[in-house]
Amino acid sequence: MQILVTGGCGFIGSNFIRYFLKTYPEDSVINVDKLTYAGNLENVADVSGSARYHFIRGDIADAPRMEELINKGVDAIVNFAAESHVDRSIEEPGAFMKTNVFGTFALLEAVRKVFPKQRIRFIHISTDEVYGSLGETGAFTEESPLSPNSPYSASKSAADMLVRAYRHTYGLPAILTRCSNNYGPYQFPEKLIALMISNAIEDKELPIYGDGMHVRDWIHVEDHCRALDVVLRHGKEGEIYNIGGRSEKPNLVVAQTILERLGKPHSLIRFVTDRPGHDRRYAIDFSKIERELGWGPSISFEEGIGRTVEWFLTHQEWWKKIKTGEYLNYYKRIYENR
Repeated sequence: MQILVTGGCGFIGSNFIRYFLKTYPEDSVINVDKLTYAGNLENVADVSGSARYHFIRGDIADAPRMEELINKGVDAIVNFAAESHVDRSIEEPGAFMKTNVFGTFALLEAVRKVFPKQRIRFIHISTDEVYGSLGETGAFTEESPLSPNSPYSASKSAADMLVRAYRHTYGLPAILTRCSNNYGPYQFPEKLIALMISNAIEDKELPIYGDGMHVRDWIHVEDHCRALDVVLRHGKEGEIYNIGGRSEKPNLVVAQTILERLGKPHSLIRFVTDRPGHDRRYAIDFSKIERELGWGPSISFEEGIGRTVEWFLTHQEWWKKIKTGEYLNYYKRIYENR
């Protein structure tokens, strides 16, 4: 099998490429990535010399380029490419519309133009944030209505609807996945866990929005990659699969856990003004993928956070290069203004 991975130089995409090439020694990957601020060739440096891996710098919103790539005989597309951070979507919503909506549209159109002569399986990676916010109880199922509350989640919801429409209208072999919050190696240090770990290592303050009691379900990226592999190989076309980690934690508890792992004082935590429209709680019901495809998370939060802390300790050169310049100034401005 030859797959086209979009956004494969980002956090989840690069982990998936590494997992896929290791798991299937006869298969190959074409990785197309625009290399925006969160796309990093160092994330895939360990596979770049493989004859089964080919990197192409490109924008998924570039329709002619996507058609050209699809005509290279790919069997499946796994679409990770997305602008993905809520804070940035509040500051720069236009970039999210272009990549997440028009980019997905360009990919779907490219697949449609070769269908049904080529039957390319299209796996679209979405997020639990499209469902909106929960109260203190309950969990999102695949039937939960979409209720996005940020420009980021609205753009992902629009992309999901495009995938659904192309499946319904044209019969494209498309599948949607919606996952809870990921963490693990090579995560860009704007996301909560990566930011908390890297700041704590440097004895810097850990900024926590509001009262710190916003709850997220956490999944180690390796478990997510395994779930996507199962969906790619055995998922039913036209279906949606929720993917979760069974690890609901308030952000404050996550920060405290990281500090304790590193032997750092809780006094490093600094509460900052909450961001606009901050969803209070996400929880994911992933019983469907457990029941129908036999997948479930295997890495507990305790094990996963320990592995992640160790990775950031041993890869400081990687993230310290990132936490300078544009990135550092951007987040300094955001936290100081709220």
